[in-house]
Amino acid sequence: MTADLEGSSAPAADSTAASRRYVIIGAGAVGATVAAELHLAGIGVVLVARGANLAALRESGLRYIRPPRSVGGPAVVHQLDLPVLAGPDEADLRSGDVLVLATKSQDSEAVLAQWAWAPVDGGASTAAEALPVVLLQNGLDSARAALRRFATVLDAVVYSPSSHLRPAEVISPARPSVAGFLLGRAPFAPAVPGGSPGAVVDGAVVDGAVVEGIAGDLRRAASAVLVVDDITRWKAGKLLGNLAYNLDAIYPPGPRRDTVAAELVTEARRVFAAAGIDVADVRSSPLDLSGLTIAEIPGYARGGSSTWQSLARGGSVESDYLNGEIVLLARLHGLTAPINAGVQARIATASRLGARPGGLGDDDLEALLALAATNSATATATTGPAAGPAGRVVAGEVLVEAKALQDELTSATPPLLLDVRWALGDPDGHDHYREGHLPGAVFVDLETELSDHALAAAPGGTAGRHPLPAVDELQRAARRWGLRAGRGVVVYDDAGGLSAARAWWLLRWAGVRDVRILDGALRAWRGAGLPLETGEIIPAPGDVVLTGGHLPVLDADAAGALARDGILLDARAGERYRGEVEPVDPRAGHIPGAISAATGDNLDATGRFRPADELRARFAALGVPVRATAEASRSAPAPTPAGAAAAASGAGSVNGAASSSASALRAPAATVLAVPPVPAQAGPADGANATVGVYCGSGVTAAHQIAALAIAGVDAALYAGSWSAWSSDPARPVATGAR
Repeated sequence: MTADLEGSSAPAADSTAASRRYVIIGAGAVGATVAAELHLAGIGVVLVARGANLAALRESGLRYIRPPRSVGGPAVVHQLDLPVLAGPDEADLRSGDVLVLATKSQDSEAVLAQWAWAPVDGGASTAAEALPVVLLQNGLDSARAALRRFATVLDAVVYSPSSHLRPAEVISPARPSVAGFLLGRAPFAPAVPGGSPGAVVDGAVVDGAVVEGIAGDLRRAASAVLVVDDITRWKAGKLLGNLAYNLDAIYPPGPRRDTVAAELVTEARRVFAAAGIDVADVRSSPLDLSGLTIAEIPGYARGGSSTWQSLARGGSVESDYLNGEIVLLARLHGLTAPINAGVQARIATASRLGARPGGLGDDDLEALLALAATNSATATATTGPAAGPAGRVVAGEVLVEAKALQDELTSATPPLLLDVRWALGDPDGHDHYREGHLPGAVFVDLETELSDHALAAAPGGTAGRHPLPAVDELQRAARRWGLRAGRGVVVYDDAGGLSAARAWWLLRWAGVRDVRILDGALRAWRGAGLPLETGEIIPAPGDVVLTGGHLPVLDADAAGALARDGILLDARAGERYRGEVEPVDPRAGHIPGAISAATGDNLDATGRFRPADELRARFAALGVPVRATAEASRSAPAPTPAGAAAAASGAGSVNGAASSSASALRAPAATVLAVPPVPAQAGPADGANATVGVYCGSGVTAAHQIAALAIAGVDAALYAGSWSAWSSDPARPVATGAR
């Protein structure tokens, strides 16, 4: 192997940069890369190392390996003679120094305690009082440890593909930028009221000039840098990526690993929500990383994640501060995080045993997925991100915008796309799909896969035109679509979600937590200028396990009682409700007591769902009890004592009226009732305890109405048989007219 060798000479720095010296504590992949580039930019730097790394750096300097200058050329190898220290006892700290903590998170507490009270300017002050410390680390814990001591703490989100596998050697494969940083004060605090540049708090400068000066030096040192005011949000978002990315430390690549990665993130989001931590979406980061392009370096293979590199070197691992951070937050807020806890334990055990990276396989991943299934059931019964107590659908998880969906499709864990084009009287949905669909989308046949046709064809027609499929049949269909455990789903059609909502509701009912509707449907995707593809997608079979009953369902008796004693919305067009026309079903009209609420009125002129405030106003005008804000919808109403007693005794009743079927209102076994019962005397205008149900012609567009109600913060039960079942039963009464 040949190499293009260079010495350690560096260009002169400008006067501003020369006034700062960077003391970089930690000579691993990130710390040594930053030190090398600062040195090459002519900016003063001191490197702090330990053990074999310290000895090798002192003996021969830093071997800093970069991509070839031209295609086919040799690696560029810088042999840099940098000042190297073992600790603060060897340092002569002075005003203008910047401490940079680039150790692993598990070492932060001890290192910060060691450096915080080191003398500055011969003892006139201490590092904690006089110097800023910059945290180039993963996780959230280091900021707390630093703020306990240091008056000025700058936190960072780090993007670095560098690897460190041998003492005194770092491979930096990206160019022209070597790394990227979001940088900001931790926690963000506005400028001192009435202050000016150079204002002092607790003896430390906290104005923006400190941050911008450091950012400028890092830019000169070949890094992309953006200063932000809300660094903690971005750190939390980056942690989600670390959870998934670091799985390479113990598992080889594969679909099972991808599924576990998605479950780790889902679990973490639930914990962050409970802890009140706002999480930024790093996929929409304003930092321009276009210059961070990975190049092949002949003779130097890239390592994996930071944790992978630690295992490969036989070093300690930081899983206690990545997955362990989620576990800690969960326990502090009365939750569990079994999947993150499982990964945390496995990585720690691999480190303790000296195992090589990627030593576990699919059998162990299956064990983690079993934890995920248990956690999903628990979250559905308590406070999950997509379903809260009693199967509550969280409004913020109903929809996804076209551009956001495109970003997700290019991520490490893209959702499964389902094309559910269907319209009454148009049997050619599959042909429309083949002519152009979202990239990777799988076609779903509403008639044969989202309905039980054998039941629909039964004599009498009282099952309706689109009865719910048996859960085992739905599971077989979902596996044909390629749905795997833990993978998110996005459904769409070309009609504002009117048919796609059937798939949304059914998958939620069957226990899939992460299902969303493309807002604006195919029209929005096209309007955003996003690509389509033609032909058929035949996916690899999935492995999802479905269980019915996670959303409430009404039978005919319960629907009739609800129309009388609660609120039952008719989602069909007004003329069908009034009985003026009936193009499909045996009789015209509506269920007595039902309220007309055409689901098409939930959409605006572009085919998107109307804003939540408008939907709340619309449903409130119809007598539906709505909460004041969308946030209120995140807390499910508690069942009434009478309802709890009825559920405990196994009684099949709704609103105090006996049902002819014990399954009149089905809910998960872990809950009491999916919607609280209403006293028998309550009417449609009753208050917050009123129960809401929805029906349509055959149970398709009623699901769209339930989605709109969820956006407005209202839970609703589905009468799946709907008007096609009701009108087929001559014993059922029919009303016509406006009410």
